[in-house]
Order: sequence, then C-alpha cells, then structure tokens
Amino acid sequence: MAQRMSTVVLMCGLPGAGKTTYASELVRQGYVRLSIDEAVWERLGHRDAGLVLEPAAFDRLKEEVRAEQRQELVELMRAGRDVVVDYSFWSRAARDDYKALISSHGGRWELVHLKADRTTLERRLQARNGEQGANSVTVDAGLLARYVAQFEEPVGEGEHVVRPPFPD
Repeated sequence: MAQRMSTVVLMCGLPGAGKTTYASELVRQGYVRLSIDEAVWERLGHRDAGLVLEPAAFDRLKEEVRAEQRQELVELMRAGRDVVVDYSFWSRAARDDYKALISSHGGRWELVHLKADRTTLERRLQARNGEQGANSVTVDAGLLARYVAQFEEPVGEGEHVVRPPFPD
C-alpha cells in the first residue's frame, strides 16, 4: 500500500495578516501546526513581556527551534500527516527552501499568502499589542514599517492569495 502524500501549507504574510487564525482553522481540519513563536514561548517558560533576550540570543534560539521543526516536519510527512507551517516566510529564498524540502520528501506544498492592507494590519496589531502570549509579540508602527520594507511578496510562486474579509 502506497504511503499517503502529505500536504504542507506554508503560511506567508506580514504581522496581523491573519496567518495564525487561518492556520488554526487548518488544525481543526486535522493539520498539525508548527510555529516558531509558540515553541520559543514554551522554551522561555511562558514569560511575559518583562523578559527580553539580547537580539543575538533570540536569533540563536529561533534558529535552533527552526532546525528542530524542520526535522519534525520531515517526520510528520513520513507519517503521512498534513502540516501547516505558521511562519511568515518573508523571503522567497525561505519559501523556496521549504518547498524543496517538502518535495524532496514526497510531500505536496501549498503557499498561502494572507494579504491585508496597511490599515487592516495596523488595526489588528493595535488590538494584538495589548495581549499577552506567544502570538502577541508587540509590533509598533516603526517595526511594521521595517517589516513591510523587507517583505518579499510572492508573485508567480504558485501562491494562493487570501484577502480580507476573514476573521480578525
């Protein structure tokens, strides 16, 4: 009997675009969700915003988690599970890297680009910035501007674009 081909959904979008909300719906449909933000939050012991790691230490922790989750992704695909990778995938190089990883292990990838206008992003982030938790990292106007400037929007990469209205 042939092994079931896994579907791996790669979430792509700016902060506040709705990636985690969309990914959570896929979890309700049976997907396994991988999230660097949540894994880092777990490693830090659910500490609140009072804990601030030096940028280099934070980057090392994120890369350590990313490497572990890549291996977990491969194991999940080998087990025939569907997975949603709830990262931002801001660069084409990162998207291409994961697509190649998925394809090399017999999986099928889907790239979902959640695309919201700047006003929607700002409104959602303002509401989220007052919350605590792994998925509530504060993103102020300056940081959002930097993210927007660095984001490499997928065009012609086989992406499926999802625009509002979808839940806040």
